[in-house]
Amino acid sequence: MTHLQVGDKAPDFSAKDEQGNTVSLSDYKGQKLVVFFYPKASTPGCTAEACNLNDNYDRFKSLGYAILGVSADSAKRQSNFKNKYDFKYPLLADEDKSVIEAFGVWGPKKFMGKEYDGIHRTTFVIDENAVITDIISKVKTKAHAEQILPA
Repeated sequence: MTHLQVGDKAPDFSAKDEQGNTVSLSDYKGQKLVVFFYPKASTPGCTAEACNLNDNYDRFKSLGYAILGVSADSAKRQSNFKNKYDFKYPLLADEDKSVIEAFGVWGPKKFMGKEYDGIHRTTFVIDENAVITDIISKVKTKAHAEQILPA
């Protein structure tokens, strides 16, 4: 789905998080970053994925990773999602889809025989120099941390 490949520079982005703070790729310069794109806050798959990453947050942090969740939900919806599950990382409210489109994760999807445009659940692992080191497009929502972190 995405046009990006391992070894590419991550797209520079800037968007508001659930609290209205501007978050940019440059904020993570010198740090490893996991950017996960999910279709909709508070839905079962997205909740499982976000909670799995949150449950492993200390492990990510100890290995030098920051985490950033992104969907096209409103800041209010992202804020409710974060507060309900006490996520330790920011959620971008990418309502204009600028970050989603920069990473190439918006496109046609099928669900129950219907075709529509939406976010393809995809995770990008980015190194300290903003280079993409991994792209996970077949996300296991309940065991996503294991797909990202070395055993």
